[in-house]
Amino acid sequence: MIDSKKVAELRSITGAGILDCRNALVETNGDLDAAVDYLREKGIAKASKKAERIAAEGLANIFVDGNKAIIMEVNSETDFVSRNEEFTSMIELIGKTILNSNVTTMEEALNLDCKEGSINDLVIAKTAKIGEKLSFRRFEIITKNDNENFGSYLHLGGKIAVLTVVEGATEEVAKDVAMQAAAMKPEYISKDDVPAEVVEKEKKILTEEAINEGKPADIAEKMVQGRINKFFKEVCLIHQAFIKDGEIDVETYVKNNNGKVLKMIRYEVGEGMEKRNDNFAEEVMNQIK
Repeated sequence: MIDSKKVAELRSITGAGILDCRNALVETNGDLDAAVDYLREKGIAKASKKAERIAAEGLANIFVDGNKAIIMEVNSETDFVSRNEEFTSMIELIGKTILNSNVTTMEEALNLDCKEGSINDLVIAKTAKIGEKLSFRRFEIITKNDNENFGSYLHLGGKIAVLTVVEGATEEVAKDVAMQAAAMKPEYISKDDVPAEVVEKEKKILTEEAINEGKPADIAEKMVQGRINKFFKEVCLIHQAFIKDGEIDVETYVKNNNGKVLKMIRYEVGEGMEKRNDNFAEEVMNQIK
């Protein structure tokens, strides 16, 4: 006879259904620890069936502790799940666990111990419990000096996350820079960071455009230089017009506050990933079959 209190305790620990918990305790002769392992093994089996499904929704987040910060992204299949407390608490646990470590790679991060085994075990267990494929996609740890400030900004609750480091100035200025990056989507901090091959490719395209417009070679060259400068103002953070004051660029704004932008990391959830395309009619028919 399996004690109902033990079933409830196992359910509280694992989040599994009542029948699954009862069966696990039967299979393990009432041993609670063994039953947890049994359900985790079942969870792994369930999670593996979801491995090929698309998880391009989710949330990005930032956690800061003194002079150390982490920016990270965890994916789910649907936006609905990304608002689930189970999901958001998992992100917080992962973020704080990594922040308190010295890991540098995803492999090291996934093997870190947290409250529910390794981080990899945690993701697998939550996949089984929530019922969607979940994926810890990426992270980056940043450190700063005492004379520098972190700027962190989450847009739309974490669909876009930006972490900046500004030398001097204030935390408020650093956050303004992060908000700028969230809104304007720069690819680089300054024109000096743009790879030479990217600049040459852009010049080639712009030159072809000018020639096709029938411009003489000398005029075309001047036009290309002007358009390259415009290109830099679009893709480089510090050369962009400052969103709070279009009369100055970001570099001037930060300089006016005795600062300099050192680093910018921008995560947009699902960028570069294939998006899930639900066909509900097809899904219903598949279930009928």
